[in-house]
Amino acid sequence: MDVLLLILLHVIVPVFLLIGSGVLLHRCFHMDMNTLSKLNAFFLLPAVSFTNIYESRFDAGLLLQIIGYLLLQSCALIVYGKLVARWGRYDKGLASAFSNSVVLSNSGNFGLPVSQLVFQGNPLGLSVQVVVSIYQNLLTNTYGLMNAVSARSQGRKMLQELVKNPMIYAFVFGMLMHAFAVPIPAFLWTPLQNVAAAFLAIALVTLGAQSAYLQFKHISASLVFSLLGRLLVSPLAALGIIALLRLDGTVAQALLIASSFPTSRNSAAFALEYNNQPEFAAQAVLLSTLLSSVTVTFVVFTAKVIYS
Repeated sequence: MDVLLLILLHVIVPVFLLIGSGVLLHRCFHMDMNTLSKLNAFFLLPAVSFTNIYESRFDAGLLLQIIGYLLLQSCALIVYGKLVARWGRYDKGLASAFSNSVVLSNSGNFGLPVSQLVFQGNPLGLSVQVVVSIYQNLLTNTYGLMNAVSARSQGRKMLQELVKNPMIYAFVFGMLMHAFAVPIPAFLWTPLQNVAAAFLAIALVTLGAQSAYLQFKHISASLVFSLLGRLLVSPLAALGIIALLRLDGTVAQALLIASSFPTSRNSAAFALEYNNQPEFAAQAVLLSTLLSSVTVTFVVFTAKVIYS
């Protein structure tokens, strides 16, 4: 219990204090969400991606293992989403929103800050989360988008979103400079580190602002199954896949922890844009984020115990 309490106090409480600050600030000052979103996506996230990949110590073989794990994890959650939607006889709009709420996780605004706190002084742990975040970004703009839009506009919109994504370029650039041991002069490295350090606070304040006006009137069966899929089925599937691939140590810890993060805000954005049960999608984001204060605590504890 002492370890659980320490994780709660030193990881989860700081995260939700910053999220709460974002809720309060947005309700008081009505911040420009478009500006905050652009600041995170086009400035802070690329800096975090580049600096952590550049400093990381994993090779191409390990990267392939991580990608293999992520593909299996996504397939398991997609199957869960399809089976529940068919069993519940969901209409197309609800089936789309439900699947995205289970498959897409908040690995950016929530996942990276949590990983920064869990893996302080351990670049490998945070680098794994950077890979997970980039993968989730790709998954969002491929599977998530295809799941939300009509067949005629899928290919064009996917390509546009992928080309605009700066995290991908930062990741590739960081990998190349890491692989060839290219030195970065201090006058460039210092501001890069400062920008990366600013990410944690601003990302969580942004997440709080995004959640400031979300509401829910009742908890439906579909919402319960969404929360179970995102917060329980996902970590259980991760445990099985990690064992199957024989991963251990920091990599296994990081992947298990990443599997427990709440529903991505993008799932609600897609549902709103394409009118696929937007109220359900917003509820899934809000409740999964709130409940993750408990579930993520236990998953971090489990990861530390099993893979120490």
